[in-house]
Amino acid sequence: MTLIKNDVNVEARAIEAKKASKKLIILSKEEKNQALLHLADVLEREYETILAANEKDLANGREKGFTDAFMDRLSLSKERIAEFAQGLREVAELEDPTGQVISDWTLENDLQVQKVTVPLGVIGMIYEARPNVTVDATGLALKSGNAIVLKGGSSAINSNQAIVEVMHRGLEGTKIPKEAVQFIASTDRAATNELFTMKEHIDVLIPRGGGKLIQAVVENATVPVLETGVGNCHIYVDKDADVEKAISILVNAKTDRPAVCNAAETLVVHKDWLAAHSDELIAALKENHINVHGDERALEVIPGAVLAGEEDWKNEYLSTDIAVKVVDNLTDAITHIETYGTKHSEAIVTENSEAAEKFMALVDAAAIYHNASTRFTDGGALGFGAEIGISTQKLHARGPMGLPALTTVKFLMKGTGQIR
Repeated sequence: MTLIKNDVNVEARAIEAKKASKKLIILSKEEKNQALLHLADVLEREYETILAANEKDLANGREKGFTDAFMDRLSLSKERIAEFAQGLREVAELEDPTGQVISDWTLENDLQVQKVTVPLGVIGMIYEARPNVTVDATGLALKSGNAIVLKGGSSAINSNQAIVEVMHRGLEGTKIPKEAVQFIASTDRAATNELFTMKEHIDVLIPRGGGKLIQAVVENATVPVLETGVGNCHIYVDKDADVEKAISILVNAKTDRPAVCNAAETLVVHKDWLAAHSDELIAALKENHINVHGDERALEVIPGAVLAGEEDWKNEYLSTDIAVKVVDNLTDAITHIETYGTKHSEAIVTENSEAAEKFMALVDAAAIYHNASTRFTDGGALGFGAEIGISTQKLHARGPMGLPALTTVKFLMKGTGQIR
């Protein structure tokens, strides 16, 4: 049922994006914002077109037996499309990240130096089954003055293509050329592989999806990569954790949206806290239909738990399953997280400020929480309007990547004839 187009000229699309990026550079913030606001209105107005295309993808998913979690990520509704549009409006309201003077100074010879922010140029976005990424990534790219080449997964190809066609119509009559948004409507992996090596046309690749996709891009691309990461996130409940906070944070992090990357996948719990509050924990797990894969000590306490294997500690369940590890102390908790974490989001629940400070200092992750849910690792939740991905690397950008992550810097020098 999937609409398949495997004759797309990927290089031609990238060249068009490169040309369009030169026009974006000179647009004012008002012109970019007006275009984003118009895009938002058109998306809301043409939601039926997008939903009709999405139904083709959903039918294909049912036919292929996609999991409930996968179908949730793939599924659109009028309300979700309205959320996409609202995200664009929020991005339009944010400060323009380009043209910012980071620093300026004058040399002894009176040469004036400025370090300013500028767009990256052309972003190649490779992603899987989330049609919302098509809108979020486009909005952030255009606001920051970048053109974008989108390559979504085959499971959402109809939805993504319809969204891009609607956005192209939305860009007509604005100052942003529609060529600034390119979509590779192909299910052929060769099309994705082409993007890996187009250094002359694409300035950076951003993969967003499962571990295999991200690994493939990182290992095979010659274009610079802004690496996003999978989310094997942990909630560590310390011996001094408040029981109500611990239960509330755990349930929210696990069940609010189990299929997203900032959901908790492992509960690490201090043995003393578990001994004191097992009844409350068991009741919360049962009430929220959370399935436990635990170590031997967890199995002794939690009814219905199954013994966890090595893969459970590594797994991103993306469901209401959770791994439970019982530890003797804070050091053991940190060791477990360092062994199996993906450097995405980690949380400690404790009333002991010294323990919290040690955890936050020693755990290596893009986002670390004390007495709060990991679900806040999100561009919208942190006030970015939207995000293009969550970076787990340490160069250029880390954590939720909003507008500033899509810029680089340029040094501007103004002289009066100085020579060296």
